[in-house]
Formats: sequence, C-alpha cells, structure tokens
Amino acid sequence: MKSHITNALSDFFFEYETPRQVLVRNRRVGVVCRLIQLGVLAYIIGWVFIYEKGYQSTDKAVSSVFTKMKGVGYTSINGTERVWDVADYVFPPQGDSSFVIMTNYIITEGQKMGKCPELRGKHSCSSNSDCEGGSFKRTGHGEMTGVCVNATKTCEVLAWCPVENDHNIPDPPLLMSAENYTLFIKNSVTFPIFGVSRSNLVEGIDGDYISKCLHHPQDAPLCPIFRLGDIVTLSGFNFETIARVGGAIGIVVDWTCNLDVNVKHCKPQYNFHGLYGNPTETDKARASVGYNFRYAKHYLENGTDTRTLLKVFGIRLDIIVNSLARKFDIIPTLTAIGSGVGIFGVATVVCDLVLLYVLPKREFYKNMKFKQTDTHEQDRDSEACSTETDLSKK
Repeated sequence: MKSHITNALSDFFFEYETPRQVLVRNRRVGVVCRLIQLGVLAYIIGWVFIYEKGYQSTDKAVSSVFTKMKGVGYTSINGTERVWDVADYVFPPQGDSSFVIMTNYIITEGQKMGKCPELRGKHSCSSNSDCEGGSFKRTGHGEMTGVCVNATKTCEVLAWCPVENDHNIPDPPLLMSAENYTLFIKNSVTFPIFGVSRSNLVEGIDGDYISKCLHHPQDAPLCPIFRLGDIVTLSGFNFETIARVGGAIGIVVDWTCNLDVNVKHCKPQYNFHGLYGNPTETDKARASVGYNFRYAKHYLENGTDTRTLLKVFGIRLDIIVNSLARKFDIIPTLTAIGSGVGIFGVATVVCDLVLLYVLPKREFYKNMKFKQTDTHEQDRDSEACSTETDLSKK
C-alpha cells in the first residue's frame, strides 16, 4: 500500500502529460484553420486594441461648471420703454449649469388679493349654483366664492386680481435682442485615478483672447464665449420660433482624452443638441408647447401687498459634461491578450468538427486522433504479465 502511494505521488510531481497532436495534410482544413486564425487576429488587433483600446484603463472626471451671461435687451410696449439686463432675464442668477434665458413674457401688473371674476370662457356659469363655494378648479386662479358674475358669465374667485390673461402670446417675441446675448462657460475636470486636472481655458486662451473671441465650430472651436443665436442655430432650431414659446437646448462639453500623449492635447469639444422646441413640430393640438414658468415681484402699495406677475417664456440651457480618459495599463493589456489567445482555440474546434464529422475520411481521422483501449483485454494482459512474473521467480 505504501509503495502504491509513493508511486502515485512520484507520478504526480515528476511526470508531465501533453496532448497528442496529429498533423493532417489537408488543404481545405488547413485553409479553414488559417482563415479563422486570421479573423481572430484581425479582431484582436483591429477591434480590441485599436478601436476599443483594450490596452488602456479608463477613468471618468469629476467636473464643475460655471456660467455667466452678458447682454442687454430692450422693449417698448404701449410707449413704455424698458431695458433688461442679466439680473432681469436669467433664472436662476447664480451661474448654474442649468438655467433659463427669458425671450418672451406676459406681464400682469398691480395684482392685489381680492375677489374678481375668472377669465371669459373659463369656468363659465349661468347661475350661482354652477359655482360651488369653497372649491377649486385645477386650471383656475383661486377659490370660488359661490357667486356667478353676470357681466362675464364666469365664477367669482378669491385670488390675485385682476387674474392673468395668457391666451395671447406676444408674436414676434418681445426680447428678440436676446439673440445677441453671450454665454461664458468655465469648466474644470479632474480624473482622480490618473491625477490629471484640466480646464476648458486651455493653453493659449488668456484674457486678451477671451475678450475678442466668439465660438465657431471651425474658426474658434476652443473659445468659451458663445452667442445665444449661434447656440440655437447649431442645435437645429429657429431662434424666433423657440424664442416665442420657449424650449430646451443641451450643450455637451466632451472631454475624451488619451493620456498616453502630452496632457496639453486633452481639450474639450462642444456639441449642441435641441432637446425641446423643434420648429418642425407643426401639430397645434399638442397639450403643452414650449417652456415657460411664472414668477412674481411683490411690493407694498398704500400698505397693501401688491405684485407684478410675469409668465416667462425662455430658452433653457443644460450644460452637460461628458468625460472619458484613457491611459496604458499592463493589467487590461494582459487580459486582452489572454482573451485573444483563448479565442484562437475556436479554429481548432471548428477544424476538428470538419475532420471528424464532415470529410469523407472522417473514420480514418478518428482512428488517428483517438487511441482506443479495451478494458477487458487490458485486464487479461495484466494477469498474463503477473503469471509470467511468478513463474520467473520460481
């Protein structure tokens, strides 16, 4: 028993097994094998290494965006002239990466809390019974008092009076001058894995350059100053159409960097996408058109709380940062090479299937590839050998 264990351990540690190989001289099988191997090699080099850059590790950036608008608008309504500056037409004013630029508006001045009739055509009534006191309508302006106003044939409400009339949107937009406003974008990104930080104010962009440049996809692609009209045009929209009812545009700052080369080549690219407000949308029955919101300016008039209500139509800008940095790393490189070597085994599997199941001489190839043994014959041979050994000992 001890000798069997010793022999088994000796065989395990000091013997090496290798698969049996059969050299097959067959042109068709040889061509198939080389074509498959060539395809696998092309996949590894072309797709894994060149296109997917499997030899590099990746990292996404932590980013921060700061914005600043500049420009002055002018309106003249019923003889009343007004100048609009940044504090008037940008919401919110803190310089966020998502904000709205007012391009059109409906103003309702001198509203006070009180009782007044709803707009004509809204919550119509013929008697007080049609106006349930203390109730609200989802599209109403306030709480119904239970009174039907005969002059307008609408229910009386407790609300900010006079109620807003937003049926007629100004056309053309009141702030068409917004087309010439400018937007300054300052973006900083950090790739924490690689310890690389970059700003869109790259080499060569200084104060003198910024004071004179204006972004252009070909002539000044790195200039961080954008004209609002150009942004709308590059997004595929028509400025007058989107300015009238509002819309949304996405500005994508794309950082795709190869850090195997000098870091100064890591520069942003700006892309513009129309998100909402497509001028080709001609269906007038849409439930909601454009982009708008309301805000109010409150003040005291003779001790009474009074407000000016504005329904703002504007262009919402969403600045989105996309980032992907790559750098050589031995671990993904070895992983990609190992995967490729494993895929080379496909050629062997396919050729074996062709040899053993497709070709006319498949039985011959089976006999050459596989060595078959008979267990019963092997037992008889073993017994004969042991008998001969016993006789020789005697």
